[in-house]
Amino acid sequence: MKKDSAGTVQTRDAFRSKFGFIVACVGSAVGMGNIWMFPYRTGQYGGAAFLIPYFIFVAILGFSGVVGEMAFGRAMGTGPLGAFGKVMEMRGWKGGRMIGMIPVLGSLAIGIGYSVVVGWFLRFLWGSLSGSMFHAADVSAYFGEIAGDFGSVGWHMAGLAVTFLIMALGVSKGIEKMNKIMMPLFFVFFLFLMVRVLTLGNAGEGYRYLFVPKWEYLAQPKTWVFALGQAFFSLSLAGSGTLVYGSYLSKDVDVVGSARNVAFFDTCAAILAGLVVIPAVFAFGLDVSAGPPLMFITLPEVFRQMPFGKIFAVVFFVAVLFAAVTSLMNLFETPIEALQAQFGLSRKMAVVITAFAAAAVGVFIESADMVSVWMDVVSIYIIPLGALLAAVMFFWVAPRGFAREQVQMGRAGKLGKWFEPATKYLFVGLTFVVYILGIFYGGIG
Repeated sequence: MKKDSAGTVQTRDAFRSKFGFIVACVGSAVGMGNIWMFPYRTGQYGGAAFLIPYFIFVAILGFSGVVGEMAFGRAMGTGPLGAFGKVMEMRGWKGGRMIGMIPVLGSLAIGIGYSVVVGWFLRFLWGSLSGSMFHAADVSAYFGEIAGDFGSVGWHMAGLAVTFLIMALGVSKGIEKMNKIMMPLFFVFFLFLMVRVLTLGNAGEGYRYLFVPKWEYLAQPKTWVFALGQAFFSLSLAGSGTLVYGSYLSKDVDVVGSARNVAFFDTCAAILAGLVVIPAVFAFGLDVSAGPPLMFITLPEVFRQMPFGKIFAVVFFVAVLFAAVTSLMNLFETPIEALQAQFGLSRKMAVVITAFAAAAVGVFIESADMVSVWMDVVSIYIIPLGALLAAVMFFWVAPRGFAREQVQMGRAGKLGKWFEPATKYLFVGLTFVVYILGIFYGGIG
């Protein structure tokens, strides 16, 4: 048992180790943005030149936003509903729990859309194992059948079943244990694929696309805008999942060091994906600017043309499935935690209710067009708003010095004078900018 900042005795499940917490946060961050969006955006906005603003924003957001969400959750010992409520009560105000519904619903909504895509991954994995993907006359038509209305109900439900069965086991026995298996294997599989891609003819064009800098792009505002969006969404800043994971964290862990590790390994995953995806696409003369179809049309076509492509397709889709499921667990943990902590439900009942909601809504947005619109609306209007609200609550509404005290907890070295300017002003300001620019551009991450 442990106590939260208000002295309330807690019997919540928790991460058993610092490594388990970090790898779970890495699992939540590593997802589709790393695997297809990062390589494409890097090449589109100046190759290696794009990496300069990207690394800058990852460092800023990691040492402010990720740190803040981890520490906020740990300080309050609960997710956004309870955390927002407690902070508001510190000021003698009401309504915090109502505001906390925004990141909770955002996390549930993005999880519902993401689960549709997990179903597609399962279907492509089966298509790679059975050979049906390789025997299809046309990959576009093959994907079209899967991504049509009610086109992959069985696979969609199977993806949800796998995810929620893991989550029913709890934080330490389910989420932590499976992340410890899935995330290392993700990196091993992608390293294996990277070595294979190195041997492909014409792969050098892909490396040049990614890593030869076009310095003139640094003078273009859109390069900085999309680098900011890529960093922000890649680090899973939403005022929800990272905050909830932080609530399961012990008081003796250095959240600054943990955030640094999450940012580092998330960036490594993005670069590793770039070293696999783009050179492979160039090697076979296919379209690297395909956007979302890159994952489900272009890359399957690469595997169909590649010697021993069936083996590499299986490895690829297993690795991507691991990244997707670990992200999905983080997204659904927010509503599950809210049902447990705020409504007193058992873990299993909270999982059942969340699973039912995800299946009941998700089945009606299975088409590629519908899920795309759904994800755009949630990621543009709700996710950054949740992150902004969490930042305002922790860095502005909480009493003066509270955020510093909570971040300092478990840390050997003393926080410098940089902390308040980097969090209260820079991070909150950047999050507001992400929200406005996302609406203006129709999405930047």
